[in-house]
Amino acid sequence: MNRPTGNFWSRTLSRLRDWRGDALAGVRPLSVSADLAGDDLAVISAQIGACLEGRGGAVSSRLRAAELGRAYLSLDSDGRLRFFQLLAEKFDVDEAAVDKAATSLGEADNDADRIRARRVLRRNLVTPRVDLFRQFNSLDRGVKFLVDMRADLLRLLRDHPELRGVEEDLQDLLRAWFDVGFLEMAQITFNSPASLLEKLIAYEAVHEIQSWADLKNRLDSDRRCFSFVHPNMPDEPLIFVEVALVNGIADNVHDLLDEMAPATDPDTADTAIFYSISNCQRGLAGVGFGDFLIKRVVDRLSQRMPNVKTFATLSPIPGFRKWLDQQLEADAELLTDAQARLIKAIARNGSANEAFRKLISDPKWPNDHDIEGALKDPLMTLCARYLAKEKDSRDRPLDPVARFHLNNGARIERLNWLGDRSPSGLRQSAGMMVNYLYNLDHIERNHEAYRGEGRIAAASSVTRMAK
Repeated sequence: MNRPTGNFWSRTLSRLRDWRGDALAGVRPLSVSADLAGDDLAVISAQIGACLEGRGGAVSSRLRAAELGRAYLSLDSDGRLRFFQLLAEKFDVDEAAVDKAATSLGEADNDADRIRARRVLRRNLVTPRVDLFRQFNSLDRGVKFLVDMRADLLRLLRDHPELRGVEEDLQDLLRAWFDVGFLEMAQITFNSPASLLEKLIAYEAVHEIQSWADLKNRLDSDRRCFSFVHPNMPDEPLIFVEVALVNGIADNVHDLLDEMAPATDPDTADTAIFYSISNCQRGLAGVGFGDFLIKRVVDRLSQRMPNVKTFATLSPIPGFRKWLDQQLEADAELLTDAQARLIKAIARNGSANEAFRKLISDPKWPNDHDIEGALKDPLMTLCARYLAKEKDSRDRPLDPVARFHLNNGARIERLNWLGDRSPSGLRQSAGMMVNYLYNLDHIERNHEAYRGEGRIAAASSVTRMAK
C-alpha cells in the first residue's frame, strides 16, 4: 500500500537530469521484462555494478539508482525474487577478503597493526548491497521505497531462506534510520489532511474503521490519536495508537466504538484507554518503537490532563482460540468434572472436548443464554491460564499482544467476558478482551522482572483464575 509509483521515480529522474544535463547522457533508461527472464537479469546486475562503482560522481550514481528503483517497481513477484537472489549471490561479502583480513588481525603483533586490521576487516564485512541500499536512501522518498522493499523480502523469506542475509542487511539499516530519537510524535485529528485520514482507515488493524462517521467518532473531543512519523516519510504514519478518555476501565469495545454514545467530558475523565495500536509499515516489522509511542503518550496525557490517573488498554487476545483449538485437538484435560457435565448436557453428544469444540465453533453461541452460561467459566479460566502461564519455546508468553504489553512494563489487570462480540473477536479470542494496566509507579519494575526473569505481572484475580 502507498508505494512510491513509477511516476514518482520519473519525477526524480527528470530532476536529476535537469541538474546535470548532458553530463548524464551516458546513463540510459532501463527496460527489462517483469520477470527478469533471459538476459534481463544481467542488465540489472550491470546496473547495480555501475551504481556501486560510482562512475561520473554522486549524482550519476543517484540517477542510476533511481533507474534501478523504477525498474524494480515494474517487476512481478518472480522478477523481484530473482532481483533479491542476485543481491544474495553476487553482492554478498567477499569471503576470501574476509578470511585474509581476519588472518591479518590474528597475526598483528602491535596496537597500530591491530587497529588497522580491524578497520580492514570491518570494511570487508559490509556487503556491497548495503552501499546500494544507501544510494536508494539518498533519493526522495527512498526510505519509503526501502521499507516496502523489505516488506517484499519478508513475504519471500519463508520459502527462500537464502535471502536472509539480504533481509538482515536491510533490517540493520532501517533499525539505525528509524531509531526512536529520529521519530516525531504527532497527534491526528479530524482536521488532519484527508490523505492522512485515509491512511488511518487503511492501516487500522485491530478494529476496522467502517465509515467516515466512525472515524470522526474515534477522533472526537473525548478521543486522542497519536502516531510516530519519520522526517523522510512525513506523510506516512509508522504506527498509531487510538485512545479513549473515559471514567473507569472499559470492559468492552462496542461501547467505545458506539457512534451514538454521548462524548465524555475530557476534563472529567479519569482513565485513558488504549484500544487500538496499529503498525502501518510491514517493512518495519522487528524495528520496534511501539513501546516508546505508548510511553510518550502516557507522558503527554499525564502532563496535560492531570485528572487522568489510570492508563490501561482494552486489548484483543489474538492467539487464544488457536491455542485452545490445539489443546482440544490433542484431547488435553481442560475441564473440571462439573464443567464437562454441563457442556455435555447442552451439546447432547460426544466427549467433553468434542462438545466444547462444537459449542464454541458456532458463531451464534453468545446469543444463547444457556450456552453462554456453560462456556463462561471454562473459557475465562482457560484464557487466564493462556495469558499468565503458557509460554513458547523461548519462555515468552504465547500471545503476541501480551508479549508486547508485558515487555513494556504493563500488568494483566482484568479479563472481560464478551468484550468483543464481532466475528473477528469470536474467532480469535472467543469474544474475550483483556485490560493491561500501565501503572506509572510499577512500569520499570515490571519491565525488568519480565526481561530478566520472565516474570509475568498479573492481578491476583487473574492469577487465581489461571490456577
